[in-house]
Amino acid sequence: MNTLFYIDPGTGSMLFTLLIGLVSAGVYGLRTLAVKLRFFASGGRVSKAKDSSKDYVIFAEDKRYWNVFEPICDEFEQRGIELSYLTSSADDPALEKAYEHVHCEFIGEGNKGFAQLNMLQADLVLATTPGLDVYQWKRSRDVKFYAHILHAISDASMYKMFGLDYYDAVLLTGDFQVQQIRALERLRNLPAKELPIVGLTYTDSLKQRLDAAPPLLAHDTTVLIAPSWGKSAIFSLYGGTIIDALLDAGYHVIVRPHPQSFVSEAELMDGLMRSYPESEQLEWNRDTDNFDVLRRSDIMISDFSGVIFDFALVFDKPLIYTEPAFDSAPYDACWLDEEPWTFRVLPRIGKQLSMDKLDHISELIESTFTDSTLQQGRDLARSQCWAHQGEAATRIVDYLIEKHAQLKIN
Repeated sequence: MNTLFYIDPGTGSMLFTLLIGLVSAGVYGLRTLAVKLRFFASGGRVSKAKDSSKDYVIFAEDKRYWNVFEPICDEFEQRGIELSYLTSSADDPALEKAYEHVHCEFIGEGNKGFAQLNMLQADLVLATTPGLDVYQWKRSRDVKFYAHILHAISDASMYKMFGLDYYDAVLLTGDFQVQQIRALERLRNLPAKELPIVGLTYTDSLKQRLDAAPPLLAHDTTVLIAPSWGKSAIFSLYGGTIIDALLDAGYHVIVRPHPQSFVSEAELMDGLMRSYPESEQLEWNRDTDNFDVLRRSDIMISDFSGVIFDFALVFDKPLIYTEPAFDSAPYDACWLDEEPWTFRVLPRIGKQLSMDKLDHISELIESTFTDSTLQQGRDLARSQCWAHQGEAATRIVDYLIEKHAQLKIN
């Protein structure tokens, strides 16, 4: 009899989203009624002092985005401007910071957090989370402006379909991203967003840490496998054969899967970790902070993951990438005629690995170390995708303050 009450996960999610929408509408209606009642009760002299709306809000879907938001929070703190930081991670490092002007709050995971966001009262919200007004996260009627910030150097078209459509602004790192978003807006008849090019706080911070770090001690040549996730990523295509090839060649190997792999590809990850347990030659890395593992590695093997640009452009190290068997169908990129910038720039900054080269992977790695044209490619890519190096936090907060002032006038 219990099967009569079964609801599949997809339907359950849809019903929950509908419920949140109804609750949000009800709450909004009650708020409006309360304002009207206070207005009439006071003879038309309602003060805005009781308004609970916030000026600036940052929403962090996961603690791993703290490396993007920390420099921004620090900038708000330094300027003495009040900021609300709402996180869906109970162990977000932000919650341990002793800020005076930045107020950090855990709002719950998943739908519980989105329920609060859907009824938020704020002038301006900044987030890395795509899918605003597409999935569970709906635009609140009491938020004036939503801004998205990139969490890595990558194509703006590499989000799942419609990921950025309903933001009012997207804060970018290079001109090529502007062109991609404008093309999508034309195709979908969307209003033009504000697209300031501000740089990227995350890479700025990495570079500062790298400059301050001591020299590395002598070590065996270390190869980092750091893929994305999904059907087009390394482990879906190669399985463990790529690990076998590197171990057979005598390299020290670090495997750092994308965090989402342990959620969406748990069976694949469990199988690989059982088949390739840690040893003196092999280590698995799941640190939230990737700085140490990027610094210790001499070369990276990846696919289309955004971490390739951290490694190649911040740490200025050589790269090997798998052939881009990328299925663009779920992504905004499938709407555009032009090949994503990531795949156009990869041949300039690294060398391609294919199945037939696995048996000679040591030769490929050594040739990558000695190819001087790859350094020129990294310099060119850096100029295209990482604008305003070292200035991102300042530029982002400047933009938010200016936008807030405009919102108050309007």
